[in-house]
Parts: sequence; C-alpha cells; structure tokens
Amino acid sequence: MSNYTGRRASGKKNNTRRSKAVYIDGNTVRKTDELDVRVAIKEPYKGELSHTARKNRDKARHMNLGYVAFLAIAMAVMMVSFYGYISLQASNKAMIAQIASMESELNTMKLDNDEEYSRIMSSVDMQHVKEVAMGQLGMCYAQEGQILNVEGSGDDYVSQHVAMPK
Repeated sequence: MSNYTGRRASGKKNNTRRSKAVYIDGNTVRKTDELDVRVAIKEPYKGELSHTARKNRDKARHMNLGYVAFLAIAMAVMMVSFYGYISLQASNKAMIAQIASMESELNTMKLDNDEEYSRIMSSVDMQHVKEVAMGQLGMCYAQEGQILNVEGSGDDYVSQHVAMPK
C-alpha cells in the first residue's frame, strides 16, 4: 500500500500508513484505489470460509425436527384459541340480538299493560263504589281519633293484630 501525506485542517502534515479503514484529512480526495472502493461499499468477503462458519451456515439452513414440532404445536394452539375467540364473538352477538328482541317485547307488554290498566280504571265508577260501600255494607269515613300514622320505609308494610283503641 502507498503512503499518504495529507494536510490536516490545522495545516500540519500527517504521515500515516493506510489500513483497511480509510482515513483522509482535508476536504478533497486526491487519489483512490481499488481497496478504498471495496471498503467503502462493503463488498462481501469472497475468500474461503472456515470449517466452523460453514458448519453454522449449514445448521441455520436446515430446520430441526424438534423445532418443526414446536412450530406445529404452537400453530395448533393458536388455531384452537382463534376458533374459541370467534365462536365466543358469534355467541355474544347472538345474545345481544336476543336481549334486544326481549327488551322490545318487554316494552310492548308494558304498553299493553298500561293501556289495559287505564281501560279498567276508566270503566270503574267510583261514585257507585262509594254508594255500595256506605249504603249496603255500612262503611263510613274514619273519625279523627281512629287514624294512626305509622312511619314505614321503602317496601315495608304494616299489619294490625290488635284492635285499635276507641
């Protein structure tokens, strides 16, 4: 290889011997040779491979039976889990559709029930009920001392087991 004498930016001379790495001071390249081009574009080494390198490359090219079995088992597990996931998604959609239809049926039944209740309440003559209760059954309105207020909470109810004081 040839010696290269160049100038650094500071103006000092640089006497170095070229190696595989290219090192050039200054802002222009004065001379290039074949070695510099090969190093710069990183050509692969075309010499003979060592025994260990050939052995490793051959190993990397061929798949081991254990590795193939592992991949097959992993693929089977993945397919089973995907099938389970898709079937769960399908059943979830079916249940959502069933819930929606049941909710619409419930709303229809509530509307029918409210309409029937309104029809029944409008058909009852409250004046006639009052006349029958007072005239035929002898009922009358409660007096001032007969009313007892009892505090209750929520869905509780009160039942009387003893006669009220008069």
